[in-house]
Amino acid sequence: MATIVQGHERGTVGYRRLGTALWCAGVAIFTLVYAVQGLLPALAAEFAVTPAMASLALSATTGALALAVVPLSAVAESWGRARVMSVALAVSAVLALLAPLAPTFGVLVLVRALQGVTLAAIPALAMAHVTAEVAPRHLGGAVGLLIAGNTMGGLTGRLVAGAVADLGGWRAGLAAVGVLSLACTLAFRLLLPPQLTDDVPRTRLRDLGAPLRRHLADPALLRLFGIAFLLMGAFVTVYNYLGFRLLAAPFGLSAGLAGLVFLGYLAGSWTSSAAGRLGDRIGRRPVLCGSVLVAVVGVAVTLPDVLPVLLVGVVLVTVGFFGAHSVASSWVGRRTALLPGGVPAVAAAQYLFGYYAGSSVGGALGGLAYQAAGWPALAAFVAALLVGALVLAAGVRPLASTRS
Repeated sequence: MATIVQGHERGTVGYRRLGTALWCAGVAIFTLVYAVQGLLPALAAEFAVTPAMASLALSATTGALALAVVPLSAVAESWGRARVMSVALAVSAVLALLAPLAPTFGVLVLVRALQGVTLAAIPALAMAHVTAEVAPRHLGGAVGLLIAGNTMGGLTGRLVAGAVADLGGWRAGLAAVGVLSLACTLAFRLLLPPQLTDDVPRTRLRDLGAPLRRHLADPALLRLFGIAFLLMGAFVTVYNYLGFRLLAAPFGLSAGLAGLVFLGYLAGSWTSSAAGRLGDRIGRRPVLCGSVLVAVVGVAVTLPDVLPVLLVGVVLVTVGFFGAHSVASSWVGRRTALLPGGVPAVAAAQYLFGYYAGSSVGGALGGLAYQAAGWPALAAFVAALLVGALVLAAGVRPLASTRS
């Protein structure tokens, strides 16, 4: 089958099916990865561990994902993008059904780490699939839709796990997440349209060195990878420990009410797609910098112990993060496709390495800041990460004679 360079156009059946299928994959991935985030206070209480220690239930998944994402993504693409994504989602859902049976915190962390490995190939393959299958002028909007699915997955996983946990405990909450992820996997497989482009030739791990070095030698790609690390570290830190703050004085909310704060993800879902389209129209750098600035303002707004003000700040952080992530991730795909010798799947994996390493490292270090001096210290830590991302974003330069 010959490769079709043009790809799906917006408004066509293929574009809608592809977008919806990858939206379902994003829901499944982020449901599985982040469902435990709203359960961290319950895990800390159940296993008598500190908030920073409890966060290992999340950091183990994102850390394992970060370590495995580059080699697995590069090798797995030659096995067939659709096939690998389907199998990996199914295996991860089965592991999600085993997680509630964990007898100790250590076993739970181990199962969560295995989930990270099984999920590792999917995000980069999804980005590579969009880049290969969608017409280039619609790439930003298509990636935004994929990230919108990620957003809804993050929201759905947290809300479902939290609501069910309120009724039957954290084990029941994780079991419900496993069932939901199986449903999303089935929908993904049924909706995904036939692939337009050929799978890449077989790749060996020792062949990765050249594209890895080529991408790291590009100053813009290197900055975008760093932005992913800093953005995700900041974002995960806020949501990891927000539940602990809301359960404690002066708020004293119930676990169910505290979990509703994740509804702020709805704003991020809309922002992802809108920012991607806006970046296609007016340029990616101004949209990227503006989004990070919104997140910085949001962190400052979270400081007062006034619940409505705190919630506004969290929404601003969410909007800024998802807008910046949508633009940065689509920029990686588009720029690598135009870079001589660039390999989009490998570049997407490198971006996601930074993204998930930021989640793991930032989430853990943020917990130490929170334990040391409460929310003000955490906010200062998050603000420092975001300012670093802003500095990197301001220095990203497009390729000559292009906007990529």
